[in-house]
Amino acid sequence: MIAKPSKGSAGKTGLWRTFKPVYDVEKCNLCHLCWLYCPENAIDVLEDRIVIDYDYCKGCGICAKICAKKAIEMVREEET
Repeated sequence: MIAKPSKGSAGKTGLWRTFKPVYDVEKCNLCHLCWLYCPENAIDVLEDRIVIDYDYCKGCGICAKICAKKAIEMVREEET
């Protein structure tokens, strides 16, 4: 498995995002590309799903762009 840096090196970044990723477990095929490409290490992988740590997610949308199954959608922060 690929080692990723630990969270918190730059502090929590979730407070200033405008958009946030919303994950649909039914669409996900667990390819883990979102985890691999997340620049903030805000995505954790469990056995049957991913979990987004919104304290560290800055809302960049890379996870949604890389997801071939469209299991992650970016929505305005106020809409959730």
